[in-house]
Amino acid sequence: MNNIVEIKNLEKTYVTDSERLTILKDLDLTVLEGSKNVIVGESGSGKSTLLNIIGGIDSATSGSVIAGKWNVGKLNENNLAEYRSSFLGLIFQFHYLLKDFSALENVYMPAYIAGVSKKEAIERAEQLLNDVGVYDRKSHLPSQLSGGERQRVAVARSLINNPFLILADEPTGNLDPNNAVMIGDLLFSMVEKYNKTLILVTHDLKLAEKGEFCYKIVNGKLESVKINNK
Repeated sequence: MNNIVEIKNLEKTYVTDSERLTILKDLDLTVLEGSKNVIVGESGSGKSTLLNIIGGIDSATSGSVIAGKWNVGKLNENNLAEYRSSFLGLIFQFHYLLKDFSALENVYMPAYIAGVSKKEAIERAEQLLNDVGVYDRKSHLPSQLSGGERQRVAVARSLINNPFLILADEPTGNLDPNNAVMIGDLLFSMVEKYNKTLILVTHDLKLAEKGEFCYKIVNGKLESVKINNK
């Protein structure tokens, strides 16, 4: 099995007028293709920051992030846009669906923007909406969907460009307990169905149990942890 992500000596330091705060230091991580990886830790420990650096949303102070063929820290804005649209699928705590577009439009739009024909983009989106169980809601606006349904649409959208790597930042953090379980189960089943690599950040230990590899950020570094004796 090949490595899909290799992070070496990663550091992230925030500097203000009054202080210098290092939240990630000498952090290493190797992610195997097709694996399901979970990162847990206290709020403020740097989980989301790490995910944002892998996603090219934030930049590291030093160190390297290699994702597939991409050296993420050295990409310009055009290359970053290509990296995100072709290599990554992103899921956040808040769905970030466009409020004036239907569920179907929200899902097919990234593929259409990436150059896929509208017909094919719609066909892909309809298949994914069916897979996540909201095909019958495809014409509804986000405001007409429940929280769980909106996050199902967000999961479908993350897969529309057939990415290699799914980054999920607290994907169940904004949901009630029942919906959180359902979305957690759905996300892992979709990653399995489409044979994707997953890096998931969560504070939900029940969700973390679904991962193959689990890590915790301790003093800026990743440590392997066992959850539920796995």
